[in-house]
Amino acid sequence: MGKSNKALANLYLIGMALVVIGFILPMFKSALGSSNGFDFINLKKFGFSTIGALLIFIGGAAGVVLSFVKGGSKQTKLIALAVSILGFIVLVIGFNDNALTKAIGKGFLKHAYIGFYLVVVGWVAAVAGYLKSN
Repeated sequence: MGKSNKALANLYLIGMALVVIGFILPMFKSALGSSNGFDFINLKKFGFSTIGALLIFIGGAAGVVLSFVKGGSKQTKLIALAVSILGFIVLVIGFNDNALTKAIGKGFLKHAYIGFYLVVVGWVAAVAGYLKSN
């Protein structure tokens, strides 16, 4: 395997690591201040935003772990990536179920912060790495 093929194989790992890092960094800035992905998790009022945030983080973390595990097949890596992206879809669907998401409001892209962009770049890199490794 050449150097370029090895770098492309690591693109999935880099992308999923960016998803996890972006989730930890501030994702949105609102009237309540900046918030990271963990601020969307509310176990007392378990709703769509909690499920979505958990799926984003768990999918990203699973993708990183599967990159290091010898038995991590391409199908399981794809599932981890899909779970993370599905988490974002669930989060957007249930976007108005807690005070934080209501404060950010419908124009959430104008409130996006560095963490949100890292998550999106991570998904794009992970998809590109997955497709190039096939």
